[in-house]
Amino acid sequence: MHNLSLSEVSAALRAKKFSGPELMTNTLKRLNSIGRNLNLIVDMNEEDALRQAKQADPGKSRHPLNGIPLAHKDMFYRTGRISACGSKILKTVKATSTATVLKRLDRAGAIDTARLSMVEFALGVTGHNDVAKTAHNPWHKDHIPGGSSSGSAAAVSARVIYAALGSDTGGSIRIPACCTGVVGMKPTWGRVSRFAAMPLSASLDTIGPLTRTVRDNALVFETIAGADDNDPTSSRTPVPDCLSSLENGVRGLKIGVPESYFLHGLDREIENMIAHTLQIYQRLGAEIIHVEMPPDMAKTNALNSLIIATEGAALHAKWMKTRGNDYGPQTFARLLTGTLTPATRYLEALDLRHGILAQFADNVFSRVDAMIAPVLKTPTPTLKDTDFGDKPGFSDLVRDLGFATRPFNYLGLPALSMPAGLTENGLPTGFQLIGRPFNEDMLYRMGRAYERETGYCDMDPG
Repeated sequence: MHNLSLSEVSAALRAKKFSGPELMTNTLKRLNSIGRNLNLIVDMNEEDALRQAKQADPGKSRHPLNGIPLAHKDMFYRTGRISACGSKILKTVKATSTATVLKRLDRAGAIDTARLSMVEFALGVTGHNDVAKTAHNPWHKDHIPGGSSSGSAAAVSARVIYAALGSDTGGSIRIPACCTGVVGMKPTWGRVSRFAAMPLSASLDTIGPLTRTVRDNALVFETIAGADDNDPTSSRTPVPDCLSSLENGVRGLKIGVPESYFLHGLDREIENMIAHTLQIYQRLGAEIIHVEMPPDMAKTNALNSLIIATEGAALHAKWMKTRGNDYGPQTFARLLTGTLTPATRYLEALDLRHGILAQFADNVFSRVDAMIAPVLKTPTPTLKDTDFGDKPGFSDLVRDLGFATRPFNYLGLPALSMPAGLTENGLPTGFQLIGRPFNEDMLYRMGRAYERETGYCDMDPG
């Protein structure tokens, strides 16, 4: 049953092909064996998860998540439970409130089974964690799983859990999804409530699902999205019915190809992957149109990093003074740069994005339904080759790995990361589709057409 997707296991559970306790027992066994072997598990909720599985009655619930085991990045607070956020500083602190996204999954009947590994305070794109566990990539333990939602992506990829929540401030859902061969959605900023989720950058943080298939992703997204009175930044824009249009295909739709920035300096294998992906979309009936990027697009990577460091430093200022030795070296170094940002520069970085977004929308969304871009410049690198810590070169590494993801955090746009086969090193690769604000349903529709044609969602690390 572990090889079934979330939607498939939900249907099988309702058809009584196995019981809820059987499903949960199998899931807990894989979490305890494969999950722990890959350093994906921070803590498990076995006794309560089994109790919930025995009490759940999927046959009486209309929600497909009822009775389904899930696990999440260790940054979503639950009252009375520890969420360490990949750190030493919070490893004994119990939460006093429960995240809205967890409450919404609870109401749907999903069962929260475990807290999953992550980069310290979600500040890293490779997956390294110098103060807690570094999660491994299930395709090859020597390669990065991506960060910061490393445990979430790897757990879904390794078939130990059916879906997991992550967060994305500069690529932290899409990069792990690309490295491990799963589907990852970074929603529009404000689409999903961030109440009682660990903050990093209030201007940029988003929460989204990592899953094996596009349908699974849309299902979890619809469950967690929507306005929340506890989060004043959450949008009241109605959440679309993503599943109703999922199988409509791409015939007649227009996909933009950026003429600058995103396709420059790519490794040959990534260039070929993008070209092949465009051929598939063209064969499926989509029109491919080249679009110009705003002149300042290249600046958005650095502007996004500046905002993260500055807002992160403000959040961590007290701990940096009193518990500086409890941070990993790279985390502390990145936060430290934020303490040096002049207020005028920070405000300028926030203000510039309105103009760049307007230009981007005029250049791109006036002509196409979505744009394609890579996630990484290169095939998935090794842990050893990216283990810079705070040594010289770490800032260049961070900048290069997030070159294609941070711009869309900066602009607040939705972006869907899709698996696109394997590179010569035997590791997954992928691309992202970027849409208009609050147009996640269009991205899911496009992603599903590609998934249906290629079958890459069935890739299994074994």
